[in-house]
Amino acid sequence: MAGVQSAVALREAGFTGPVTLIGAEPHQPYDRPPLSKAVLLGKAEDSAFDVDFEALDITLRLGLDVTALRAADHVLDTADGPVRYDSLILATGAEPLTLPGTEGVPGVHLLRTLDDAARLRPVLDRQHDVVVVGAGWIGAEFATAARAAGCAVTVVEAAARPLAGTLPAEVAAPMAAWYAESGAELLTGARVERVEEGAVVLADGRTLPAGAVVVGIGARPATGWLAGSGIALGPDGSVTADSALRTSLPDVYAVGDCASFPSARYGTRLLVHHWDNALQGPRTAAAAILAAESGEPLPVHDPVPYFWSEQFGRFVQYAGHHADADTLLWRGDAADAAWSVCWLREGALVAVLAVGRPRDLAQGRRLIESGAVLDPGKAADPAVPLKSAAR
Repeated sequence: MAGVQSAVALREAGFTGPVTLIGAEPHQPYDRPPLSKAVLLGKAEDSAFDVDFEALDITLRLGLDVTALRAADHVLDTADGPVRYDSLILATGAEPLTLPGTEGVPGVHLLRTLDDAARLRPVLDRQHDVVVVGAGWIGAEFATAARAAGCAVTVVEAAARPLAGTLPAEVAAPMAAWYAESGAELLTGARVERVEEGAVVLADGRTLPAGAVVVGIGARPATGWLAGSGIALGPDGSVTADSALRTSLPDVYAVGDCASFPSARYGTRLLVHHWDNALQGPRTAAAAILAAESGEPLPVHDPVPYFWSEQFGRFVQYAGHHADADTLLWRGDAADAAWSVCWLREGALVAVLAVGRPRDLAQGRRLIESGAVLDPGKAADPAVPLKSAAR
C-alpha cells in the first residue's frame, strides 16, 4: 500500500522523472485488508490495486530483494545488482512476529502476505480445528473468517483480555463476549508452552488439538536490512522520520508501517501499523520531495490515526491516540450491538472508538482534527450527535 501510493502520489504531485517501485514479492502490488476476509474465504483470488502503472510511467521491479542501502553512493544493493536513486522512499512495512520454537513445525501459519492467505485457504476449506495465538486485531479477524468457514476455533491470549496492548481494560473487556457469541473459544491468561504437529501445549498443561495454528502476536518494522546504512532507528525498530517524513539520511524518506513520526497534535512519536497511515504518509513524502527540488516549504505529516476492523459481525473503527487522555466517556451500553467510547484530554476530544456507529467515528475524527472541546454530558448521550457536543 505505502509503496504503491508513494509512486502514484509522486505522479499526482507533478513529478516527471523516472519512478521505480521495487517489491520483494513476485505478485502485482496488492491491498492487505482483504487477505483476512474475502481472499482468505475464497471470495476473491487476489486484491491487486487497480493502478495502471504503465500509463503512469512507473517501472515495477517485482520479486526483487533489496539487501542494503549505501547512502554515500545513493545506491541500493539488490539481488540483481545495484540500483541508483536520486530520492528514495522506504516503504518496507512490517514483519509479523513469530512464536519462538515454531520454526519448521508443520501447520503453523502467519497471515501477512497473499501467499500466507493462499496457504490458509485449504485449512479453512477442510474445516480443521484451528488454534489462534493472540487475541489482537488480526487474531479476531482470522477467528471470524475461520468460524464463517465452519472451523472449530480456540483463541489463546497470554493477557487477561483481548486487545490488551491496544485498549484499556474497561473498553476491551466487553469484546471478550464476542468470541463466545460466534462459537469461538477464548482462553485468556493462557501462555503457550510449545507447539507440536497437531497440538498446542499450554503452560498449565492443557493440550489443544490443532489441525492448524495461526500466530497473530504483533509485528515489527521490516528494517533489519538497514543495519549499517546510517539510517536512525527507534527502540521499536522504526525508521525515525521527521515531520516531513525525511529520515536521518539526505534524500531518503520513510512511510507506512516501517516509519515513526513526531506528532505535534499528541506531543509524542507515533508508529502506526494501519492502512490509513500507508495512504496518508506517501502524499507527505511526495510533497516533500518536490518541495526539496523547488525550495517550497516542507509539508507536515500530523494525521489523526485511523483504523477499522471487521470482526464477529461488527464494524469497529478507531480514530486518534488515547494514551494521554484524562477522561473516558461511554456512548451507549457495551452489551448492545452499537456503542462508542470517547477519550478527552483537558476537555478536548483526542480519540474515539465506534462499534457499529460510523457516524460517531466520522464526526469524532473531524472534532479531533479541529481540537474541539466537548460538553461531557452531551458527549456521553448516545442520542446526541457527537458534533453537537462541541462547545
